[in-house]
Amino acid sequence: MSEITIRDAVPEDAEALLAIYAPYIRETAITFEYEVPSVEEFQHRIRTISEKYPYLVAEEGGKIIGYAYAAPFHVRAACAWAVESSVYIDRGKRKAGLGKRLYAELESALTKMGIISFEACVAWPHEGQDDPYLTKDSVGFHKHLGFREVGHFKDIGSKFGRWYDLIWMEKLLGEHVPNPAPIKSYRESK
Repeated sequence: MSEITIRDAVPEDAEALLAIYAPYIRETAITFEYEVPSVEEFQHRIRTISEKYPYLVAEEGGKIIGYAYAAPFHVRAACAWAVESSVYIDRGKRKAGLGKRLYAELESALTKMGIISFEACVAWPHEGQDDPYLTKDSVGFHKHLGFREVGHFKDIGSKFGRWYDLIWMEKLLGEHVPNPAPIKSYRESK
């Protein structure tokens, strides 16, 4: 196996990232998107997020095999110290530690920025229901990385003719102090 490297995403990566993301849209309830975005839309997303936050890709032998990024948890100024994360791995490369490695890099970058609350929004199937579109693996993955459940919304998303819950998970990266220092942009913190 070739060495895996992690680097910052650039808009030119959009097509490769969409190749990873599209099956999650079409075949799973992991994401609540219905339609695969265009390459131009995905380039816009990369540019917009990268203006302030880390957007990372993992490569093996020059091929992108996964990505992770952080985005604002909420647009209000008082929530500047909180981000929401996303990670997607090439389906042939899952369960090999790549998600953990991407999250470790993401967490390191966020800590340097001054981010305190690292949030993850995870889709969840109904209890007792065998679901061909969604497993409980994502919650287990986040728990393994030190996240804890902080909220559970019932029947919040509909996809494939089924209703799904959302579980909010959180990992604290720093201490909540009065008057925290302003966060830095990802570029400023490098």
